[in-house]
Amino acid sequence: MNSIQVNNVTKYYNSNCVLNNVSLKFESNKIYGLLGRNGVGKTTLLNMITNRVFPTTGQILIGDEDVSLSQSALEKVYYMTEKTLYLDGMTINKVFSWTNEFYKDFDYDYAMKLSHQFGLDTTKKIKSLSTGFKTIAKLITTLASNAEIMIFDEPILGLDANHRDMFYKRLLESYIENPKTIILSTHIIEEIADLLEMVVIINDETILMNDSVENLLNNAYRISGLSADVDRFIEDKQVINVETMAAYKSATIKGAIIEQEQTRIKELNLEIAKVELQKLFIYLTQDGGKLI
Repeated sequence: MNSIQVNNVTKYYNSNCVLNNVSLKFESNKIYGLLGRNGVGKTTLLNMITNRVFPTTGQILIGDEDVSLSQSALEKVYYMTEKTLYLDGMTINKVFSWTNEFYKDFDYDYAMKLSHQFGLDTTKKIKSLSTGFKTIAKLITTLASNAEIMIFDEPILGLDANHRDMFYKRLLESYIENPKTIILSTHIIEEIADLLEMVVIINDETILMNDSVENLLNNAYRISGLSADVDRFIEDKQVINVETMAAYKSATIKGAIIEQEQTRIKELNLEIAKVELQKLFIYLTQDGGKLI
């Protein structure tokens, strides 16, 4: 089992509460987006999942094993951190060989193939690489680890558009060929939206959303038109966001649209549109994620 169960986890740094009684499950063989604004505890949660930081209270399981007690549970996880943790004097070839010592399914040939595709010189030392190629080295090592759980924290730091696109394609190929649990934590939400099956949003020390992308996007819509007409339509709605420009207004509404509302939209000569995942995230997390 490569699921992750977080049970009633609270984390304090001194008197500062970062996460408060958080419970959630990352299901096996799904691609998750772990989203949240800066400082809400995303990296803290990932560090606790990989036993690098300990919960103040609560428990984290991989499968049915407590990560604080089981080395075999941690061996199922490869965590690509935002920081480069390899020694500066190591070559990329050495990084691959070193990783192979800890991950029995590490695919050295695949790592070399990816290095060629990304244009990474594996004879170079970590300290000689640009920020982008340090990221590429970490991405390749993670993908080649063949771990049952792959965690990527800010995985596209310093990458140009071509390399970002290559990464997304290689990640999806890896997932299709060998299903695994993948967690992506990034602020560039619009680029990963099509990859994600599930979304976890952290806000105000707790879990704001834990749902499929499909459900999230099917339960929100945006209408726009003359301000007075929009105001009439949204009187009894759960409004997430409102934007006004001169005599026009748009409003994002929480909930699935029903047939009667579609008729009302036509009567008021309003336009209706879907909400993009990144926009929905912004609306839900601004001002504490409260409805207007």
